[in-house]
Amino acid sequence: MRPHLPMPTLLALAALLPWAPAQAARPMVTDDARIVDAKACQVESWVKRNQDSTEYWAQPACNFTGNLELSLGGAKGKDDGGTRATDIVLQAKTLFKPLEPDGWGWGLAVGHVRHPASGARSDLYAYLPASFALHGERLVLHTNIGWLHEREAGRHRMTWGLGTEAQWRESTWLIGEVFGQNQGRPFYQVGLRHWLVPGHVQVDATYGNRAGSSTQERWLSIGLRLLSPAFLP
Repeated sequence: MRPHLPMPTLLALAALLPWAPAQAARPMVTDDARIVDAKACQVESWVKRNQDSTEYWAQPACNFTGNLELSLGGAKGKDDGGTRATDIVLQAKTLFKPLEPDGWGWGLAVGHVRHPASGARSDLYAYLPASFALHGERLVLHTNIGWLHEREAGRHRMTWGLGTEAQWRESTWLIGEVFGQNQGRPFYQVGLRHWLVPGHVQVDATYGNRAGSSTQERWLSIGLRLLSPAFLP
């Protein structure tokens, strides 16, 4: 069994980075320089409980070529007005340098988000994810820098994210991140992920909020991630 980082170190890192868009492996919003294994697929699903509503997400993704992950998913929201589709996301992601233990990697993701609940409103986005692995891969740091085009409003925004994942136990990881845009206060999120079946079945839970906010913008989430072995032709 390989050694783990001690709890005081994990807590110090979790305190340093998260409190100091796009998506990595659940439950992170800050993306990583990884993709689904070649010829394999995954499904990420989660429930996000906001102050006045609940979101139900499902995001399937497959890697058909070896270095191009395609994902198509979306969300339904439930509030006092009922349940309705709120987001449909189509994304493509590739790596220019795969992440290796004690190394670094980076890539590119581009996508389109449509918001059916808001009429025909849709957004385009692109970002560069970069990841840095330390102590093998028991500690991994992620950075994102990107662009968001709000088509209806005709606005362009810069997006960014900083995140960390640290191994606590053999199958359990602590995560923390802060992310936002070039305007407004950023959001933060802390939580954990746990492998029920290493490499194939993972569960997670998080707490998040906007920096300096009270309870109006906070959320809780729980998720399930399923990964297949290689099976595509």
